[in-house]
Amino acid sequence: MRSRVLNRQPAGPGRGAERTGLRGDPGPAFRSWRPGPFARLAQAGFAVACPGYRLSGEAVHPAQVDDLSAALAWLHVRSGELGLDTARTVLWGESAGGHLAALLALTSARRGPAVPPVTGCVTWYAPTDLLAPAKDPADGHTFEAMLVGGAPADMPERTRDASPVHHVTADAPPFLVLHGTEDHIVPSDQGVRLADALREAGVPADLRLIDGADHLWHGLAEAEVERCFALSLDFSRECSAPPSP
Repeated sequence: MRSRVLNRQPAGPGRGAERTGLRGDPGPAFRSWRPGPFARLAQAGFAVACPGYRLSGEAVHPAQVDDLSAALAWLHVRSGELGLDTARTVLWGESAGGHLAALLALTSARRGPAVPPVTGCVTWYAPTDLLAPAKDPADGHTFEAMLVGGAPADMPERTRDASPVHHVTADAPPFLVLHGTEDHIVPSDQGVRLADALREAGVPADLRLIDGADHLWHGLAEAEVERCFALSLDFSRECSAPPSP
């Protein structure tokens, strides 16, 4: 197997946000796909892991990213018996899953030798800066507040720590950032913020703003959904290609 793609996805519009979700549900844009997106990744030569994590009703940040880090470490330790090449790991997630994929990709190097290096990250319509949400940061009932355990305005340090943009360094892996221009749940500015921070640090960041797309690719033609998936697959192939001899 060439690499691993980790993907955690919300269950539907307005859901997910580290609050609810079904990890086996690829979302409404993909439910009719035969084969489905995970199977397509496997057919392309990837080993696919779709781990669960504690939701915000069970534990607050950083529990979620700690759980995913532990999953990476578990797979790394068992890579020989599972036939995995953990030196070529790509993280890929949408919405809440994209937020956590980005957060783990940007902090994995600080989590010790048990966690393998991440060679690329794909995010779809992901929150990236929880200090700049669309909703009132003083509101203690938003998804951001539930994730950090209180209103972001009252917990700026934890909210900052839960925001991928504030973990960007020059040694971050390449990113592909896809975000719909009409996203009314996670504004596209969130994708722009992440791409800008990566580029400022000298990290390759391919930002694609998808015209007319809402959250979960609602409003997007089937051909355009296919294109988003193909772009992400090609990027993952590039990031997980074996080193030249």
